[in-house]
Amino acid sequence: MYTIALAHGLGAHDGVELHLVTRRNDVDRWHGVAPAATVHPAVPAARPRRLLWEQTGSASVVRRVHPDVWHGPHYTLPLRAKVPTVVTVHDLTFFDHPEWHERTKVAYFRPMIAAAARRADVVVCVSAFTAGRLPAYARTKGDVIVVPHGVDHGRFTSAGAGSRSDLALLARHGIEPPYVAFAGTIEPRKDVPTLVRAFARLAPAHPDLRLVIAGGDGWGATATRAAVTKSGVATRIVRPGYVDDDVFAALFRNAVAVAYPSLEEGFGLPALEALACGTPLVTTQGSAHEEVVGDAAVLVAPGDDAALAAALQSIMTDGTSAARLRRAGPERAAAYTWERSVDAHVDAYRRAVRARVPA
Repeated sequence: MYTIALAHGLGAHDGVELHLVTRRNDVDRWHGVAPAATVHPAVPAARPRRLLWEQTGSASVVRRVHPDVWHGPHYTLPLRAKVPTVVTVHDLTFFDHPEWHERTKVAYFRPMIAAAARRADVVVCVSAFTAGRLPAYARTKGDVIVVPHGVDHGRFTSAGAGSRSDLALLARHGIEPPYVAFAGTIEPRKDVPTLVRAFARLAPAHPDLRLVIAGGDGWGATATRAAVTKSGVATRIVRPGYVDDDVFAALFRNAVAVAYPSLEEGFGLPALEALACGTPLVTTQGSAHEEVVGDAAVLVAPGDDAALAAALQSIMTDGTSAARLRRAGPERAAAYTWERSVDAHVDAYRRAVRARVPA
């Protein structure tokens, strides 16, 4: 989502000539994202070959395009690039929680993140939380700047909650209010099993309530499937799988509450999108979530299903508290826009170019 939003914004930005280096089988999508950009379908589709190509084949694109700056939006960049470079570091869980990732990814991304941070003229971190922890794992030669994500405020809004169109859209995916919602890739650090256990605590007192877990299975999803099986309330847990952005927005704004129990995030975009929809949010302490949501959400300790259940129970029974959260969410989210994020990235590119100019 970050890369798509950034490409879309840069493609329409005055003074930016955007070139997108894409996988060979992914051209049409990027033409749709940024119609004014020049697309270079040069990258192999398979991950191992793609990673190798970044360090070898990318040089041919640089020679052909002569870019002012190369931006690697996902942790890495060509380490021998002859042009100014910017790299985005989203989080540092490859270092401090390797168990949350596939072993092959850990083996690759640990050294490559450190090398990219060391070589880049500018490092973009998506939160102050990530920027503050970066020195523990990587030395940097250039500026480290914080550029938060934005929200698509045209899509993620409270407008339409309870509407016939929203409810029909949800019904096509087997979703019917009232429900607690989660959306995201099902992987270990999202800690969906804790949410399932919390819902099992709530379920007896709320016989009509459902839990909706939207998102495709990522690595390590077996723990979530096992938790659902053992919960005793599996028939009240809806798993629609991956759904598109319009369904995400309808899912959030029609929920009793959104729960995002992630153990750690570099930013946590779904939490911000839930706030923009005016839905009470419960998320976790101890990572970028606190920085992003401020006092517009309820924070609980990660991994604590009892605390998560109590927070959700409070939202459902304390009308005053729930109303405050519904007001506070959109106000908090309003400060985060993709236009502001894109402008900050353009500033990062200018910094990178200036860093190569002799004093």
